[in-house]
Amino acid sequence: MEVGIVARKGSERAVALAEEVRDAVADTGATVWVDAETATALGEPAAGRAVEALADCDLAVAVGGDGTFLFVARNAGDTPIVGVNLGEVGFLNAVSPDTAVEAVIAEVEAFARDEMAVREAPRLAAEADEWTSVPAANEIVIQSARRGPGAGIDYEIEVNGSRYAGGHADGVLVATPTGSTAYNLSERGPLVHPAVNGLIVNEMAADDGMPPLVVDADATVTVTVEGVEEVVAASDGRNTATLSAPVEVTVERTSPPMRIAGPPSNFFEALGKLS
Repeated sequence: MEVGIVARKGSERAVALAEEVRDAVADTGATVWVDAETATALGEPAAGRAVEALADCDLAVAVGGDGTFLFVARNAGDTPIVGVNLGEVGFLNAVSPDTAVEAVIAEVEAFARDEMAVREAPRLAAEADEWTSVPAANEIVIQSARRGPGAGIDYEIEVNGSRYAGGHADGVLVATPTGSTAYNLSERGPLVHPAVNGLIVNEMAADDGMPPLVVDADATVTVTVEGVEEVVAASDGRNTATLSAPVEVTVERTSPPMRIAGPPSNFFEALGKLS
């Protein structure tokens, strides 16, 4: 078995915990490594590997917050991920620092018995012409190059070929249930329990928009944009592309889904940390 570990960048606590987990996994006889930045923080730069190698592992461990988990997920492909939460809200990271070693070793042992339980969460991808976005665990956002007074886009939204809404707004957001607590929430979108098999369509600061809509997870959402020369499409707020308008952007569920190992998080307990 091979286990890859990534600690939150710039966090001494995360790095120290990653080292503790690494040593415990090594004691089981499994192959274990840390990413290059974590290895450098440990004073062992030669021992680190590129995060892309997570896709070839049997288990990935993210030590930090939900942002660290998403960073790991972007590089892990379909490798199951255990998230260790260091005090953040923790919708994705269900393991506490005090139980991190125990939880990861439990997954290593479950793998050896061929009994690792893995949950799946959907990811989205956007397409336009010959461009395809980086898969998103939280949301795809389509907006103009600038926001605020006098900015925005003229758009029309279709769901499975039927018109849902249109007009002028800062942008359009399509989110997974995982992403319902992220950017979608700040744009007054609904909270969606992770057990719900759906996607959220949310117009961002629309002049005369419709209420946010939850559609089937296999729905095709098409956003046609006019009124600007360029459109910015963003995946989880980090991976952006600038597209020439007018343009038709299609957002759909993509493979592989995000795969989560370890104990499940308590959605309602995590919600309490938002207030």
